[in-house]
Amino acid sequence: MIKLIKNIRVFRDGAWKPSELLIADKRIAAVDDRLDCRLPGLEILDGRGMRAIPGYIDQHVHITGGGGEGGFSNQVPPLRFSAPVKAGVTTLVGLLGTDGTTRSVESLVAKTKAFREQGLTCFCLTGAYEYPSPTVTGSVRRDIVLIEECIGVKIAICDHRSATIAREELTRLASDAHQAGILSGKPGIVHLHTGSGRDQLNILFDVLEHSEVPISTFRPTHLAGKIDQAIRFANMGGFIDITCDPDNMEKRCAIIRRALEECPAGSVTLSTDGNGSMPVWNEKKEMIGIGAGKISALHDTVRGLVRCENLPLEEAILPVTVNPAKALGLAGKKGVLAPGADADILLLDEDLNIDTTIALGRVLLREGRMQVFCSFEDC
Repeated sequence: MIKLIKNIRVFRDGAWKPSELLIADKRIAAVDDRLDCRLPGLEILDGRGMRAIPGYIDQHVHITGGGGEGGFSNQVPPLRFSAPVKAGVTTLVGLLGTDGTTRSVESLVAKTKAFREQGLTCFCLTGAYEYPSPTVTGSVRRDIVLIEECIGVKIAICDHRSATIAREELTRLASDAHQAGILSGKPGIVHLHTGSGRDQLNILFDVLEHSEVPISTFRPTHLAGKIDQAIRFANMGGFIDITCDPDNMEKRCAIIRRALEECPAGSVTLSTDGNGSMPVWNEKKEMIGIGAGKISALHDTVRGLVRCENLPLEEAILPVTVNPAKALGLAGKKGVLAPGADADILLLDEDLNIDTTIALGRVLLREGRMQVFCSFEDC
C-alpha cells in the first residue's frame, strides 16, 4: 500500500511549505518539496492546497459509553467508529468512569480491540472511579503487564462520587502502575479524574512529598477549574490534561492559553471526555441536568485556539499531537509528520474543516465522507 499525497502544505523548518508526502504501508516514508515516485500500484491523493497535520490523540474517551448518574436510562451509548474518524482522532485511550459495576474492564478491552481491528490506534486503562480498582486479572499490575492494550489505571479523586482514596492507597496504586510499566515497557500511568472538591490536587502533592513514585506516573485531568494547582504540578515536572468545553469555548481557550504560557513546553495536553456523562450538580450534590462529552470537541478547541487566542495552527495542535505522544511514550511515532512516524494524517481546508482522515496509512474519511463502513454503524 503506497500512497503519494500531492499539493499539500506541511509545517517544516519553521514555515508552511508546499509539500508532497509518501506513505509506505502504515508509515510515512518521506516528506519533501517534491517527490519523484514511479512505483507500480502507486495511489495519488490530491490535497488541493490543504494543510496536512498529524492525526489527533485523545487520551480520555469513554469508548464503551459513560454515565449512569440519575439511573440506567442515563447511560451514554458506546462510541461509534465514525465519531473519532470525523473528529480527526486517530489515536485514543479508552476508560471507564463513574460506573464500574454495569460497565466492565473486560468490555472496555474488547471495545479497544474492536477499534484496533477497524483501523485506529487504541489503548485502554484498567480501573474506574472506585477503589479497589476493578480489573480483568484481579490485579492492576497484571492487567497492565499482561493485557497488550492496557497502559495504566484510572481512579477518581476529589469528587463526591469517588472512593475517597487515602494517601497510602493512592501511593500503593501508583507504585503498582509504575512497576507494571517498567516490567512491560508501557507508560504505567495513573490517570486521575479530578472532581470539584475542596481538596483539589492536595492528595497528589501529599503523595509526591511522602513517596518515591515519579511525578510522571500521575496524569491528572479535568484541570480547567483548578488551573493554579495544575500549573504548579506541571512546573514540578508533571503532565497536565485540560478537558475541552465547546459550550464555553472562549473561556476554556483562554485557560489553555495561560497553561501553555506558564507551564514547561510539552507538558500540557487536551482531551474530550468523549461519550462520558456530563452531569450538573447543585450545592447539595443533587443532579439537576446531564449531557455527554463529544470527541469532536478536540478539533473544535484547536480551531478555537486559532480563532479566539490567535495561536498559529502549528502551535494550537501541540496539546493534541506532540505533547500527548510524549506523555504516552509514543514520541516520534505519533503526533508528527516525519519519516518513520505512523501515517496518521489530517487534511484541513482553508476554514480548518477536516476534509481527510488517514489512520495508519488507510484513508478513512475523504472530502468529509466516510470511506470505511463498520458493522452496525447505523443501528
